[in-house]
Amino acid sequence: MPHSVTYCNATMHNTYKKRPKGLGEVEQMVMDYVWAHGPCPAESCREALASTRPMKDSTVRTILRRLEQKGFVAHEIEGRTFIYRAAEARQNVAVRAVKSIIDRFCGGSAEELVVGMVNSAVIDRNLLDRLARKVAQGKIGEKLEPGSGNRPSRKGK
Repeated sequence: MPHSVTYCNATMHNTYKKRPKGLGEVEQMVMDYVWAHGPCPAESCREALASTRPMKDSTVRTILRRLEQKGFVAHEIEGRTFIYRAAEARQNVAVRAVKSIIDRFCGGSAEELVVGMVNSAVIDRNLLDRLARKVAQGKIGEKLEPGSGNRPSRKGK
């Protein structure tokens, strides 16, 4: 009696793009310090955060090492001290995070995100109008004044 064997080779490629890892709460605090104060050793970061988030020196170093692995900081060595600096500007990191949200939750549509933000009262129409004027005038890099409509007022509600 003849024997038959079915043999199959398949090569599969992982086409799933690995998303860059985000920032945890403590990592965000450390990054906020690095962005605000520029290049710094772990010790100055630990001291600055001690009043709100006391941490051991080894903890801060671990957080900075993880931030470096994620691509948020880089370091140079001065003597025996690691000096950490932001690998990218805060705005670039924010843009990537928003792009990821748009891709994941809005099917790649920035318009869908903005409409949802207006409908959910995250931003108001006045802010949208000002942003549209800035874009039309080519003044994209200018910041809006604080308290100028990025939070809708609750008057009359």
